[in-house]
Amino acid sequence: MNSFAVFGITFGVIFLAELPDKTALASLVLGTRYRSSYVFAGVAAAMAVQVSLALVAGRLLALLPHRALEAVVGGLFVLGALMLLLHKEDDEEEGEGRTPRSDSFWRVAGASFAVIAIAEFGDLTQIATANLAAKYGDWLAVGLGSWLALCAVGGLAILGGQKLMQRVPLHVIQRCAAVIMLVLAGISIANAITG
Repeated sequence: MNSFAVFGITFGVIFLAELPDKTALASLVLGTRYRSSYVFAGVAAAMAVQVSLALVAGRLLALLPHRALEAVVGGLFVLGALMLLLHKEDDEEEGEGRTPRSDSFWRVAGASFAVIAIAEFGDLTQIATANLAAKYGDWLAVGLGSWLALCAVGGLAILGGQKLMQRVPLHVIQRCAAVIMLVLAGISIANAITG
């Protein structure tokens, strides 16, 4: 598969999976309180760190034999789909109590970075990024697709998240992402069985 296709798949999966996530809600809350460009700088930096960690995990997964890798990736995609389907919409917005005391760039961006980095650690999209990196082996396309998708969702949440949530129910977005993950899980499991 070429890098552009891997980028597109990664962007689509991560974008849909991140929309109903608590980090998008945290970005929304921070964006309503502080200058959006400052918040976005912190969010983008946190997402870069999380994607980098996921790519390292994906490269470690890729060391497994092909059939074992496909089975692990398939299982993790099923787990991710289940996490989306069982996601509760009334989660508390992370980071509401951890906001900066002043409106300086470094305080707002730093607080945004800390809130998002903590909220995203071990999150579904980080697991999905690791899976995609292991599956396709194109760490640059997966990393760039994942990071841009995460930044796009963060930007949407900061600038206009409330309007999107009024038009598209979270459960619809979650179900779309879960279906995509189940399809990817089916492909991976079929590859593990057939070799």
